[in-house]
Amino acid sequence: MIKSEFPILEYDEDRNALIRPERIIQPIDISERVVICFFGDAIEKVLSEHPHKTVANIRFESFSIPVYELEYKGERIALVQAIVGAPLAVGHIEELTAYGCKKFIACGGCGVLQKDIAVGHLIIPVTAVRDEGTSYHYVKPSREILMDSRVVEIIESVLLEKNVPFIKAKTWTTDAFYRETPAKVQRRKEEGCMTVEMEASAFIAAAQYNQVDFGQILYAGDSLAGEEWDNREWTTRTDIRESVLRLALDVCLRL
Repeated sequence: MIKSEFPILEYDEDRNALIRPERIIQPIDISERVVICFFGDAIEKVLSEHPHKTVANIRFESFSIPVYELEYKGERIALVQAIVGAPLAVGHIEELTAYGCKKFIACGGCGVLQKDIAVGHLIIPVTAVRDEGTSYHYVKPSREILMDSRVVEIIESVLLEKNVPFIKAKTWTTDAFYRETPAKVQRRKEEGCMTVEMEASAFIAAAQYNQVDFGQILYAGDSLAGEEWDNREWTTRTDIRESVLRLALDVCLRL
């Protein structure tokens, strides 16, 4: 184990953790492809249009998240709602992998750090600044972590085929959205970050640790690009949220 003055930097390569999902979860008959979506309203809409069933539940102390499997364009694909924040996002990767999933696409929203990124514009994260704690338990300390380039190319190809505008970007993953101070925002902008969210770097690290495929599609939501925060009513963009989920499903079928 790496020794450090700061506990978060004490990375341990030992894979024999006292609690591992595979010790408490049995594999089931489930699609190896899964979309992790942050939009409950979009999930309900898609489920209303496709035959589906509940195949498992991801259980937390205070609530339970159903794991659906639906028939989508003639293929089986799993679908589950994400929970905001790096620890629970990684919990999804861990437990779904134990069930038998191997190919993951996440879709959600993000804040933007540049004024010219309009609400709803799609972003493919290609690297993430690790300003959260969870990833440091999965991958050795580093300032950034790279998304799987092969999966990025697949996402890009699907969006190009469908003539959907997008940008590829460095994102800033933070645990503390109430601590996005002007100085921190400026620092992240100076190092090239175009977006801010709460899960990407942890998702990537957990996927690398578990040796599964992972990619992510974000849509531009609120803005931290000006002197004051602008909500831009991004959570009300129902049509965008549904379209992002459908794109994520299409991408996942290509993995």
